[in-house]
This record gives sequence, C-alpha cells and structure tokens, in this order.
Amino acid sequence: MTDPSIALRPIERGDIDRVEALLAAGGLPDDDVRAKPECFFLARDGDAVVGAGGLEAYGSDGLLRSVVVAEPYRGRGYGGALCDALEDRARERGVGGLYLLTTTAAGFFRRRGYETIDREAVPPAVRQTTEFTDLCPDSATCMRLDLG
Repeated sequence: MTDPSIALRPIERGDIDRVEALLAAGGLPDDDVRAKPECFFLARDGDAVVGAGGLEAYGSDGLLRSVVVAEPYRGRGYGGALCDALEDRARERGVGGLYLLTTTAAGFFRRRGYETIDREAVPPAVRQTTEFTDLCPDSATCMRLDLG
C-alpha cells in the first residue's frame, strides 16, 4: 500500500461524541475531550473518518495525546500519517520537544524516533496536564521526540 493521505482538521462541538467513541474503542482515556475540544483533531481520508488525535502546546513544549485509528483502518499506515500531521502542527506552533505517555504503543513511537525518558524529565507545564496527573497510569511509558 502507498502512504495514505489524510486531512487533519480541528474538531467542532458536533464531533465530540465521535472522538470520545473512537478513543473508547481504542482503549484510550476520553474523560477530558469535552473540557479541551480545541486540542483534538479528526483525520479524514476523503469522506471517511480514519482517526483522531490530540495536541497540547505549552510554549516550546508539547503533548501528543490520544492518537487513535479507527478499527477498519488499522494496519494501513494511517497511524503514521496521523502522527506526521500532528507533529507538523506542533512544529507550526513552535514546539521543539513533543512528549507523550503510552501503555500500548511504545514500539510504534520508538520506530518514529521517540525516546523513552523519566517522567521527572518532562517540563512542568506538560507534567501538570490531566494526561499526566489523572488519565494515564504511573506505569505508562513516557517518551519524547525532538522536533528540531
């Protein structure tokens, strides 16, 4: 298969239920989608919604979160395309270091160039997000990508 092409767009209020359903189906936390809709994006391939993801920027640091591909589209390259698009958005916002927590996808992100780091090495603004304080367990793998 050739690399999939996606269009990434910020979610609107009418998309919140869909994003929550995608996250729940992917086993990802969805507790704060309604509180932070401005942080979430839908990924489309034509008319099909293939996934969703979140990006929070805190100056030159950012949090990549809630990256999910809908079940029928998994294994076809959409996860990488979605991450590429979110990482590009982060660069456009001046983010130089992108952080994430994962309980299931460390290998995927490692292949993308993310490195495992200690949570204590994460900048305070990112460490104080709900993703770090409430939503992800302490056992989650913490990773960083240098976008420079």
